[in-house]
Amino acid sequence: MQRWSGQVRPRSSLLRGLVWFIGAVAGLAAGAIAAVLAVFFAATMMVIAFMASILLALASTAVRARRRAYATVADPNVIEARHVGGHSWVAYGWDSRR
Repeated sequence: MQRWSGQVRPRSSLLRGLVWFIGAVAGLAAGAIAAVLAVFFAATMMVIAFMASILLALASTAVRARRRAYATVADPNVIEARHVGGHSWVAYGWDSRR
């Protein structure tokens, strides 16, 4: 090796070519690994989006069913009665409707 301005320079072009080749192979390997990780990340995001859409569909179905359960219109001639235990029932609204 020959010293020049405080730096070590290789004398042979074979060593310089070998270092260049190893650097190119390392760069290609890094690019391939980055491409595989990008595809894996994209697939992961697609799975998460699919699961979120299923969750949103189930939640909207549940909300719609809950609204329909409360949206029933009661007959004004029917009074509400609740079972309070044993043979006892309590009726509501029978005295307020005329």
